[in-house]
Amino acid sequence: MAKQISPKVSWVGKVDWELTTFHGDELSTQHGSSYNSYLVRDQKTALIDTVWLPYDREFVARLKQEIDLNKIDYIVMNHNEIDHSGALMELMREIPNTPIYCTKKGEEILRGHYHQDWNFVNVKTGDTLSLGETTLTFVEMTMLHWPDSMLTYFDGDGGIVFSNDAFGQHFASESLYNDAVEQEILIYEAKKYYANILNMYSPLVQKKVQQILAMNLPMKLICPSHGIIWKENPQQIIDLYLKWADAYQEDQITIVYDTMWQSTRKMAEAIAQGIYEVSPQTTVKICNITHDDKNDVLTEIFQSKAVLVGSPTINYGFSFAIAGLLEMMKGLKLKKKKAGAFGSFGWSGEAVKLINEHLTEAGLELVNEGINKKWVPDQTMLDDCVAYGREFAKAL
Repeated sequence: MAKQISPKVSWVGKVDWELTTFHGDELSTQHGSSYNSYLVRDQKTALIDTVWLPYDREFVARLKQEIDLNKIDYIVMNHNEIDHSGALMELMREIPNTPIYCTKKGEEILRGHYHQDWNFVNVKTGDTLSLGETTLTFVEMTMLHWPDSMLTYFDGDGGIVFSNDAFGQHFASESLYNDAVEQEILIYEAKKYYANILNMYSPLVQKKVQQILAMNLPMKLICPSHGIIWKENPQQIIDLYLKWADAYQEDQITIVYDTMWQSTRKMAEAIAQGIYEVSPQTTVKICNITHDDKNDVLTEIFQSKAVLVGSPTINYGFSFAIAGLLEMMKGLKLKKKKAGAFGSFGWSGEAVKLINEHLTEAGLELVNEGINKKWVPDQTMLDDCVAYGREFAKAL
Protein backbone atom coordinates (compact mmCIF):
# COMPACT_ATOMS: atom_id res chain seq x y z
CA MET A 1 0.00 0.00 0.00
CA ALA A 2 1.33 3.44 -0.97
CA LYS A 3 1.91 6.01 1.77
CA GLN A 4 1.85 9.77 1.25
CA ILE A 5 4.98 11.31 2.78
CA SER A 6 4.50 14.86 1.44
CA PRO A 7 1.95 16.63 -0.77
CA LYS A 8 3.73 15.58 -3.96
CA VAL A 9 5.58 12.43 -2.89
CA SER A 10 4.35 8.98 -1.97
CA TRP A 11 6.28 5.92 -0.82
CA VAL A 12 5.60 2.87 -2.99
CA GLY A 13 8.29 0.50 -1.71
CA LYS A 14 8.35 -2.84 0.07
CA VAL A 15 8.98 -3.56 3.77
CA ASP A 16 10.78 -6.89 4.16
CA TRP A 17 10.25 -8.20 7.67
CA GLU A 18 11.72 -11.62 6.88
CA LEU A 19 15.14 -10.56 5.59
CA THR A 20 17.94 -11.96 7.78
CA THR A 21 20.97 -11.73 5.46
CA PHE A 22 21.97 -9.44 2.61
CA HIS A 23 24.56 -9.49 -0.16
CA GLY A 24 24.23 -13.27 -0.05
CA ASP A 25 25.31 -14.08 3.51
CA GLU A 26 27.83 -11.25 3.80
CA LEU A 27 25.69 -8.91 5.90
CA SER A 28 23.28 -9.78 8.69
CA THR A 29 19.95 -7.94 8.81
CA GLN A 30 18.50 -8.86 12.17
CA HIS A 31 15.77 -6.22 12.04
CA GLY A 32 14.68 -6.82 8.46
CA SER A 33 14.88 -4.09 5.86
CA SER A 34 12.92 -2.21 3.23
CA TYR A 35 13.34 -1.35 -0.43
CA ASN A 36 12.12 2.21 -0.72
CA SER A 37 10.69 3.51 -3.96
CA TYR A 38 9.04 6.90 -4.37
CA LEU A 39 6.55 8.53 -6.73
CA VAL A 40 7.02 12.27 -7.26
CA ARG A 41 3.98 13.89 -8.90
CA ASP A 42 3.75 17.36 -10.39
CA GLN A 43 2.73 18.20 -13.97
CA LYS A 44 5.06 15.30 -14.78
CA THR A 45 5.58 12.18 -12.68
CA ALA A 46 8.87 10.51 -11.77
CA LEU A 47 9.42 7.15 -10.14
CA ILE A 48 12.52 7.08 -7.93
CA ASP A 49 14.09 3.59 -7.80
CA THR A 50 12.26 0.25 -7.64
CA VAL A 51 12.56 -2.79 -5.32
CA TRP A 52 14.44 -6.07 -4.99
CA LEU A 53 13.89 -8.72 -7.65
CA PRO A 54 11.85 -11.23 -5.55
CA TYR A 55 9.15 -8.57 -5.14
CA ASP A 56 9.03 -7.34 -8.76
CA ARG A 57 5.53 -8.54 -9.64
CA GLU A 58 4.13 -7.47 -6.29
CA PHE A 59 5.71 -4.05 -6.75
CA VAL A 60 4.27 -3.49 -10.22
CA ALA A 61 0.82 -4.76 -9.20
CA ARG A 62 0.74 -2.39 -6.22
CA LEU A 63 2.08 0.46 -8.35
CA LYS A 64 -0.84 -0.06 -10.75
CA GLN A 65 -3.23 0.46 -7.85
CA GLU A 66 -1.59 3.80 -7.13
CA ILE A 67 -1.13 5.17 -10.66
CA ASP A 68 -1.79 4.40 -14.31
CA LEU A 69 1.70 3.23 -15.30
CA ASN A 70 1.46 5.16 -18.57
CA LYS A 71 1.35 8.35 -16.49
CA ILE A 72 4.88 7.71 -15.22
CA ASP A 73 6.91 10.10 -17.36
CA TYR A 74 10.37 9.33 -15.98
CA ILE A 75 12.14 6.61 -14.03
CA VAL A 76 15.11 7.74 -11.94
CA MET A 77 17.56 5.03 -10.91
CA ASN A 78 19.90 6.38 -8.26
CA HIS A 79 21.78 3.07 -8.02
CA ASN A 80 21.35 -0.14 -9.93
CA GLU A 81 22.23 -2.99 -7.63
CA ILE A 82 19.49 -5.60 -7.91
CA ASP A 83 17.89 -4.68 -4.58
CA HIS A 84 16.99 -1.34 -6.20
CA SER A 85 16.62 -2.18 -9.88
CA GLY A 86 15.19 -5.67 -9.56
CA ALA A 87 11.65 -4.71 -10.58
CA LEU A 88 12.70 -2.83 -13.71
CA MET A 89 12.28 -5.78 -16.07
CA GLU A 90 8.70 -6.33 -14.90
CA LEU A 91 7.94 -2.61 -15.00
CA MET A 92 9.48 -2.01 -18.42
CA ARG A 93 7.36 -4.76 -19.94
CA GLU A 94 4.44 -2.44 -19.19
CA ILE A 95 6.00 0.90 -20.14
CA PRO A 96 8.99 0.00 -22.36
CA ASN A 97 9.68 3.47 -23.77
CA THR A 98 9.79 5.37 -20.49
CA PRO A 99 13.15 7.16 -20.15
CA ILE A 100 15.44 5.93 -17.39
CA TYR A 101 17.59 8.67 -15.83
CA CYS A 102 20.85 7.36 -14.38
CA THR A 103 24.57 8.01 -14.45
CA LYS A 104 26.68 6.73 -17.32
CA LYS A 105 27.94 3.97 -15.05
CA GLY A 106 24.34 3.29 -14.11
CA GLU A 107 23.48 2.58 -17.72
CA GLU A 108 26.47 0.25 -18.01
CA ILE A 109 25.33 -1.68 -14.94
CA LEU A 110 21.69 -1.90 -16.05
CA ARG A 111 22.77 -3.18 -19.44
CA GLY A 112 25.07 -5.67 -17.71
CA HIS A 113 22.30 -6.90 -15.42
CA TYR A 114 19.32 -7.03 -17.76
CA HIS A 115 20.76 -6.89 -21.31
CA GLN A 116 18.07 -4.51 -22.51
CA ASP A 117 18.29 -1.52 -24.85
CA TRP A 118 16.04 0.75 -22.81
CA ASN A 119 15.69 4.50 -23.27
CA PHE A 120 18.62 5.60 -21.10
CA VAL A 121 19.29 9.25 -20.27
CA ASN A 122 22.67 9.81 -18.64
CA VAL A 123 22.97 12.55 -16.01
CA LYS A 124 25.79 14.01 -13.95
CA THR A 125 26.11 16.35 -10.98
CA GLY A 126 24.14 19.54 -11.48
CA ASP A 127 21.84 18.21 -14.21
CA THR A 128 18.16 18.87 -13.61
CA LEU A 129 14.81 17.48 -14.67
CA SER A 130 11.74 19.72 -14.59
CA LEU A 131 8.51 18.17 -13.37
CA GLY A 132 6.55 21.39 -13.86
CA GLU A 133 6.52 23.66 -10.85
CA THR A 134 9.26 21.59 -9.22
CA THR A 135 12.64 20.22 -10.26
CA LEU A 136 14.81 17.17 -9.64
CA THR A 137 18.55 17.84 -9.34
CA PHE A 138 21.08 15.03 -9.65
CA VAL A 139 24.28 14.69 -7.62
CA GLU A 140 26.75 11.91 -8.36
CA MET A 141 27.70 9.86 -5.28
CA THR A 142 30.41 7.73 -6.88
CA MET A 143 31.41 4.76 -4.66
CA LEU A 144 28.78 5.47 -2.03
CA HIS A 145 28.75 2.56 -2.41
CA TRP A 146 28.87 1.60 -6.14
CA PRO A 147 30.40 3.44 -9.12
CA ASP A 148 26.95 4.39 -10.42
CA SER A 149 25.47 5.80 -7.22
CA MET A 150 23.81 9.21 -7.21
CA LEU A 151 21.47 11.32 -5.10
CA THR A 152 18.35 13.04 -6.39
CA TYR A 153 17.14 16.27 -4.79
CA PHE A 154 13.52 17.38 -5.09
CA ASP A 155 13.02 21.09 -4.50
CA GLY A 156 9.30 20.82 -3.75
CA ASP A 157 7.54 20.14 -0.43
CA GLY A 158 10.26 21.82 1.62
CA GLY A 159 13.12 19.91 0.01
CA ILE A 160 13.49 16.13 -0.16
CA VAL A 161 16.71 14.17 -0.59
CA PHE A 162 16.43 10.77 -2.25
CA SER A 163 19.80 9.42 -1.15
CA ASN A 164 19.60 5.74 -2.09
CA ASP A 165 22.11 3.71 0.00
CA ALA A 166 23.64 6.76 1.70
CA PHE A 167 22.04 7.51 5.10
CA GLY A 168 20.18 4.19 5.02
CA GLN A 169 20.03 1.21 7.32
CA HIS A 170 18.55 -2.28 7.26
CA PHE A 171 15.52 -1.72 9.46
CA ALA A 172 11.92 -2.75 8.86
CA SER A 173 9.13 -0.45 10.03
CA GLU A 174 5.60 0.16 8.84
CA SER A 175 5.72 3.63 10.37
CA LEU A 176 8.46 4.74 7.88
CA TYR A 177 9.83 7.64 9.98
CA ASN A 178 12.78 7.89 12.36
CA ASP A 179 10.76 9.53 15.14
CA ALA A 180 8.39 6.54 15.31
CA VAL A 181 10.92 3.76 16.04
CA GLU A 182 13.24 2.80 18.88
CA GLN A 183 16.13 5.24 18.59
CA GLU A 184 18.92 3.11 20.06
CA ILE A 185 18.26 0.25 17.63
CA LEU A 186 17.85 2.65 14.70
CA ILE A 187 21.16 4.43 15.30
CA TYR A 188 22.95 1.13 15.85
CA GLU A 189 21.63 -0.24 12.56
CA ALA A 190 22.69 2.95 10.76
CA LYS A 191 26.16 2.62 12.30
CA LYS A 192 26.34 -1.08 11.42
CA TYR A 193 25.36 -0.24 7.84
CA TYR A 194 28.05 2.43 7.66
CA ALA A 195 30.74 0.27 9.25
CA ASN A 196 30.17 -2.75 7.04
CA ILE A 197 29.31 -1.10 3.72
CA LEU A 198 30.59 2.47 3.57
CA ASN A 199 33.56 2.80 5.92
CA MET A 200 36.10 1.84 3.26
CA TYR A 201 34.92 4.88 1.29
CA SER A 202 35.08 7.32 4.21
CA PRO A 203 37.30 9.88 2.40
CA LEU A 204 34.70 10.02 -0.37
CA VAL A 205 31.88 10.24 2.18
CA GLN A 206 33.48 13.27 3.82
CA LYS A 207 34.03 14.99 0.50
CA LYS A 208 30.57 14.28 -0.86
CA VAL A 209 28.67 15.20 2.31
CA GLN A 210 30.57 18.48 2.51
CA GLN A 211 29.70 19.13 -1.14
CA ILE A 212 26.02 18.56 -0.44
CA LEU A 213 26.09 20.80 2.63
CA ALA A 214 27.78 23.54 0.59
CA MET A 215 24.80 23.56 -1.76
CA ASN A 216 22.69 24.91 1.16
CA LEU A 217 19.67 22.88 0.14
CA PRO A 218 16.60 22.84 2.38
CA MET A 219 16.14 19.27 3.61
CA LYS A 220 12.78 18.52 5.14
CA LEU A 221 13.14 14.78 4.54
CA ILE A 222 16.06 12.48 3.78
CA CYS A 223 14.67 9.41 2.03
CA PRO A 224 17.14 6.53 1.67
CA SER A 225 16.41 3.32 -0.19
CA HIS A 226 16.70 1.07 2.86
CA GLY A 227 15.08 1.57 6.24
CA ILE A 228 13.34 4.60 7.68
CA ILE A 229 12.93 8.14 6.37
CA TRP A 230 14.74 10.83 8.36
CA LYS A 231 11.94 13.25 9.24
CA GLU A 232 12.70 14.41 12.78
CA ASN A 233 15.95 16.42 12.64
CA PRO A 234 17.25 14.87 9.38
CA GLN A 235 20.53 16.75 9.92
CA GLN A 236 21.40 14.20 12.62
CA ILE A 237 22.27 11.44 10.14
CA ILE A 238 24.45 13.84 8.15
CA ASP A 239 26.30 14.78 11.34
CA LEU A 240 26.73 11.11 12.22
CA TYR A 241 28.16 10.34 8.78
CA LEU A 242 30.73 13.11 9.15
CA LYS A 243 31.67 11.72 12.57
CA TRP A 244 31.84 8.10 11.42
CA ALA A 245 33.87 9.04 8.34
CA ASP A 246 36.57 10.73 10.43
CA ALA A 247 38.54 7.68 11.67
CA TYR A 248 35.77 7.09 14.18
CA GLN A 249 36.52 5.58 17.56
CA GLU A 250 35.15 5.48 21.07
CA ASP A 251 36.93 4.64 24.33
CA GLN A 252 36.53 0.93 23.59
CA ILE A 253 38.77 -2.09 23.11
CA THR A 254 37.36 -5.14 21.38
CA ILE A 255 38.85 -8.58 21.96
CA VAL A 256 37.92 -11.15 19.31
CA TYR A 257 38.93 -14.78 19.53
CA ASP A 258 38.31 -18.30 18.34
CA THR A 259 39.06 -21.29 20.53
CA MET A 260 39.27 -25.09 20.25
CA TRP A 261 39.68 -26.30 23.84
CA GLN A 262 39.01 -23.00 25.69
CA SER A 263 42.65 -22.05 26.14
CA THR A 264 42.40 -18.98 23.88
CA ARG A 265 39.13 -18.00 25.56
CA LYS A 266 40.84 -18.04 28.96
CA MET A 267 43.60 -15.86 27.58
CA ALA A 268 41.05 -13.38 26.18
CA GLU A 269 39.31 -13.05 29.54
CA ALA A 270 42.61 -12.62 31.41
CA ILE A 271 43.75 -9.92 28.98
CA ALA A 272 40.41 -8.13 29.46
CA GLN A 273 40.97 -8.20 33.23
CA GLY A 274 44.35 -6.55 32.80
CA ILE A 275 42.91 -3.82 30.59
CA TYR A 276 40.20 -3.11 33.15
CA GLU A 277 42.72 -2.84 35.99
CA VAL A 278 44.56 -0.06 34.16
CA SER A 279 41.62 1.65 32.44
CA PRO A 280 38.31 0.86 34.18
CA GLN A 281 36.48 3.59 32.25
CA THR A 282 37.26 1.89 28.93
CA THR A 283 34.55 -0.33 27.46
CA VAL A 284 35.93 -3.81 26.81
CA LYS A 285 33.98 -6.15 24.55
CA ILE A 286 34.88 -9.83 24.22
CA CYS A 287 33.56 -11.57 21.11
CA ASN A 288 33.76 -15.21 20.10
CA ILE A 289 33.84 -14.95 16.32
CA THR A 290 32.30 -18.40 15.83
CA HIS A 291 29.31 -17.58 18.04
CA ASP A 292 28.77 -13.85 17.58
CA ASP A 293 27.45 -12.26 14.41
CA LYS A 294 30.43 -11.28 12.24
CA ASN A 295 28.92 -7.94 11.17
CA ASP A 296 28.13 -6.99 14.75
CA VAL A 297 31.73 -7.87 15.67
CA LEU A 298 32.99 -5.66 12.84
CA THR A 299 30.76 -2.85 14.10
CA GLU A 300 32.33 -3.21 17.56
CA ILE A 301 35.79 -3.05 15.97
CA PHE A 302 34.74 -0.01 13.91
CA GLN A 303 33.87 1.94 17.05
CA SER A 304 36.95 0.79 19.02
CA LYS A 305 40.27 2.50 19.46
CA ALA A 306 42.03 -0.86 19.57
CA VAL A 307 41.38 -4.51 18.79
CA LEU A 308 42.99 -7.72 20.01
CA VAL A 309 42.64 -10.84 17.85
CA GLY A 310 43.28 -14.32 19.20
CA SER A 311 43.38 -17.82 17.76
CA PRO A 312 44.85 -21.21 18.50
CA THR A 313 47.40 -22.39 15.98
CA ILE A 314 45.68 -24.79 13.58
CA ASN A 315 47.53 -26.51 10.74
CA TYR A 316 50.40 -24.05 11.19
CA GLY A 317 48.04 -21.11 10.81
CA PHE A 318 44.97 -19.62 12.48
CA SER A 319 41.33 -20.67 12.49
CA PHE A 320 38.95 -20.47 9.55
CA ALA A 321 36.71 -17.98 11.40
CA ILE A 322 39.60 -15.69 12.32
CA ALA A 323 40.81 -15.81 8.71
CA GLY A 324 37.43 -14.54 7.55
CA LEU A 325 37.39 -11.79 10.15
CA LEU A 326 40.88 -10.58 9.20
CA GLU A 327 39.95 -10.51 5.52
CA MET A 328 36.81 -8.48 6.26
CA MET A 329 38.78 -6.09 8.48
CA LYS A 330 41.20 -5.53 5.63
CA GLY A 331 38.31 -4.65 3.33
CA LEU A 332 36.90 -2.06 5.75
CA LYS A 333 40.12 0.03 5.56
CA LEU A 334 40.04 0.98 9.23
CA LYS A 335 42.04 4.06 10.23
CA LYS A 336 43.98 5.08 13.35
CA LYS A 337 43.36 1.92 15.33
CA LYS A 338 45.85 -0.01 17.47
CA ALA A 339 46.01 -3.79 17.53
CA GLY A 340 47.54 -6.85 19.11
CA ALA A 341 47.44 -10.63 18.79
CA PHE A 342 47.33 -13.56 21.19
CA GLY A 343 46.96 -17.28 20.95
CA SER A 344 47.56 -20.75 22.29
CA PHE A 345 49.34 -23.66 20.64
CA GLY A 346 50.57 -27.19 21.13
CA TRP A 347 53.74 -27.69 19.09
CA SER A 348 54.31 -24.99 16.48
CA GLY A 349 52.62 -21.68 17.38
CA GLU A 350 52.51 -19.65 14.16
CA ALA A 351 49.07 -18.08 14.68
CA VAL A 352 50.15 -14.95 16.57
CA LYS A 353 52.87 -14.05 14.07
CA LEU A 354 50.48 -14.56 11.13
CA ILE A 355 47.69 -12.57 12.78
CA ASN A 356 50.13 -9.70 13.32
CA GLU A 357 51.00 -9.75 9.62
CA HIS A 358 47.34 -9.59 8.63
CA LEU A 359 46.55 -6.83 11.13
CA THR A 360 49.40 -4.76 9.70
CA GLU A 361 48.22 -5.44 6.17
CA ALA A 362 44.74 -4.26 7.24
CA GLY A 363 46.22 -0.89 8.23
CA LEU A 364 46.21 -1.28 12.01
CA GLU A 365 49.18 -0.27 14.17
CA LEU A 366 50.61 -3.09 16.27
CA VAL A 367 51.17 -2.20 19.91
CA ASN A 368 53.61 -5.10 20.40
CA GLU A 369 54.42 -8.60 19.14
CA GLY A 370 51.55 -10.18 21.05
CA ILE A 371 51.41 -13.05 23.51
CA ASN A 372 51.52 -16.79 22.81
CA LYS A 373 51.02 -19.61 25.34
CA LYS A 374 51.67 -23.34 24.99
CA TRP A 375 49.03 -25.93 25.83
CA VAL A 376 46.41 -25.09 28.48
CA PRO A 377 47.41 -21.93 30.37
CA ASP A 378 47.91 -22.42 34.11
CA GLN A 379 47.55 -19.62 36.62
CA THR A 380 51.06 -18.34 35.99
CA MET A 381 50.35 -18.10 32.27
CA LEU A 382 47.02 -16.38 32.92
CA ASP A 383 48.79 -13.91 35.19
CA ASP A 384 51.09 -13.20 32.23
CA CYS A 385 47.98 -12.50 30.13
CA VAL A 386 46.64 -10.11 32.77
CA ALA A 387 49.99 -8.31 32.74
CA TYR A 388 49.87 -8.23 28.95
CA GLY A 389 46.43 -6.59 29.13
CA ARG A 390 47.77 -3.97 31.53
CA GLU A 391 50.70 -3.14 29.24
CA PHE A 392 48.46 -3.05 26.17
CA ALA A 393 46.13 -0.55 27.84
CA LYS A 394 49.00 1.61 28.99
CA ALA A 395 50.40 1.74 25.46
CA LEU A 396 47.24 3.25 23.93
